[in-house]
Amino acid sequence: MRSWIKLSIISVFTLAASSLHAQEGTALGSYSPYSLFGIGNYCAQGTAYNRMMGGIGIGERNNRVINYLNPAAITARDTLSFMMDFGLNEENTLYKIPSSASTSVESTQDAFNVVNMNHIIATFPIYKKSAFIIGISPLSDVGYEIETRETSDDLLASAGDIIYEKNGSGSIYQAFAGAGVTLWDRLSLGMQGMFNFGTLNRFSYVYFNTNDYQRTVKLGTKAVLRGFSGKIGAQYEFPLGNSYSVVLGGTYRLASSIGGDVEHLVTAISGSTTDTLRDVTGDNGGILIPAEFGGGISISNGSKWSAGFDYTYQDWSKTTFDETPGIAFSPVPEHSFRFGFEYTPNRYDIRYYRKRITYRGGAYYNRTYYSFDGHRISSSGITFGVSLPVFRLYNAVQIAVDFGQRGALENGFFKDDTGLIREYYFNLHVSFSLHDIWFLKVLYD
Repeated sequence: MRSWIKLSIISVFTLAASSLHAQEGTALGSYSPYSLFGIGNYCAQGTAYNRMMGGIGIGERNNRVINYLNPAAITARDTLSFMMDFGLNEENTLYKIPSSASTSVESTQDAFNVVNMNHIIATFPIYKKSAFIIGISPLSDVGYEIETRETSDDLLASAGDIIYEKNGSGSIYQAFAGAGVTLWDRLSLGMQGMFNFGTLNRFSYVYFNTNDYQRTVKLGTKAVLRGFSGKIGAQYEFPLGNSYSVVLGGTYRLASSIGGDVEHLVTAISGSTTDTLRDVTGDNGGILIPAEFGGGISISNGSKWSAGFDYTYQDWSKTTFDETPGIAFSPVPEHSFRFGFEYTPNRYDIRYYRKRITYRGGAYYNRTYYSFDGHRISSSGITFGVSLPVFRLYNAVQIAVDFGQRGALENGFFKDDTGLIREYYFNLHVSFSLHDIWFLKVLYD
């Protein structure tokens, strides 16, 4: 392995360690009041390459980037190439709560920004038309800070000014390793094994600001979770002649249970004194992550352009989450529709750099697993970005922008598409794609 590849790997893991330390300090991997429920925000998967194309990847084959959304796609590569990708996310969220919403979720916050490490992935050949992949990426995030003030005249008269606060933090990550193989030059098969792990913290506070005889009360849970899962995928490529081809892809992620220890904590705080009223740790019994079905199709014209469409489905209705007092939350089946395209004027142009830039765009619509008193929550957005070549081979900086909305103050595209909170978000994803050739024989020394 070349020295610059070694230095890049060291830099990546140093950056990852710094990012994880920063997350611990800020306590937020992402920010959304919706992450108060369930396992939080179910993270969009993929590198910046996938993100700028609406999130597609099930039916995409590209030998210049790592596409881990379909385990079979990693065989679309040069047989001697080592590839690595690490990425960063910046999330910017602006939200609005209607005046008629429940005061239990009303917040004084109206915007939040978070920057985090997103993924580290490497893939390399095994034998001829087979390849191996290893990496880590987020599965879900919890991050919110919600504050309300008591408005009951009776309570204000007896206890004084009272503030209620809810906050949550933590993430569930997925470490994965897998392999893929191409058979008969057309059919590609792949599989991944996954280990899910992480910690989710959810706490509530009651502050008595003007009553010296009342102590601040803190109660909540800290869940240390872990579990195994797996994913299989397939792709079949149909050549159409004149450099055109169509790829059909499918994936299936196994249902899994994320279990572990949950600490239930209740404390009373007065000044610098903290009294523990309850501290009980037990097994949470496991949280069911339902199976996911995915299908995708793409059409391409060599290295000039390609376009694709993905659909995924997860039935969350059989998953049981802890109840949130005052809010009728229940999980429902999730549907995702994604479209994307890419265009490169001339990948091999040696005179004009701009012609070697790859331009990508896309759009998506998700019917999320959130349902409140029968009202579904949806998200939709548009994506775009560029792949900027760096030096030689397939090294590049991938920059993706995701602009969208989740929830609606009034009826949305569907009659039941009404949310407690409307979020506008502007997310920036940056991936650094590294490429090198292994096992080349030196002809001259």
